[in-house]
Amino acid sequence: MALRLGDIAPNFTAETTEGTIDFHTWLGDSWGILFSHPADYTPVCTTELGATSKLMAEFQKRNVKVAAVSVDPLESHHGWIKDINETQSTTVNFPIIADPNRVVATAYDMIHPNADDKMTVRSVFIIGPDKKIKLTITYPASTGRNFIELLRVIDSLQLTSKFRVATPADWKEGQDCIITPAVKDEEAKTLFPKGFRTVKPYLRYTPQPNR
Repeated sequence: MALRLGDIAPNFTAETTEGTIDFHTWLGDSWGILFSHPADYTPVCTTELGATSKLMAEFQKRNVKVAAVSVDPLESHHGWIKDINETQSTTVNFPIIADPNRVVATAYDMIHPNADDKMTVRSVFIIGPDKKIKLTITYPASTGRNFIELLRVIDSLQLTSKFRVATPADWKEGQDCIITPAVKDEEAKTLFPKGFRTVKPYLRYTPQPNR
């Protein structure tokens, strides 16, 4: 069965390009991104891992650890990293999990037989410090992921985990948030001292509370 939001992220022990990890222990109290790529030495994946490497400082600023996974063996990963560094003008700075026995791919339902019965699809999981799944996205092999969007989602998840707000369509860090419907107006005056504006009784905006 596919993992759903709120499920505990399956734990596993695996060999990676940065040594053996126990996934839950490796995450510790950090947020995590686990994303799969169909195969090593493929063009779209090469650009994706390069993009992730260049954004690592942004992930670290948000207390997010990142790990990639494919069903290729460790030796292949090490060789491919050289190509990524060369072609994307970067240095891969996060672990790539070797999953030749498909242990991780199976636990996270990353192989979709109707798309390909051997390679993983482009799955993304965002995992909270509580080890629960906070987001899942699945892309086809032909479409590269938007890692700036993943940063935006993490900003929203981290904000809404601490304050009783939601983020509207296309929200970005620093913009107004929406007060959740469960918060009554009288309570909102206390929770959001910067004030709020009411468009409809169910649609109330307030400045981002942690800025």
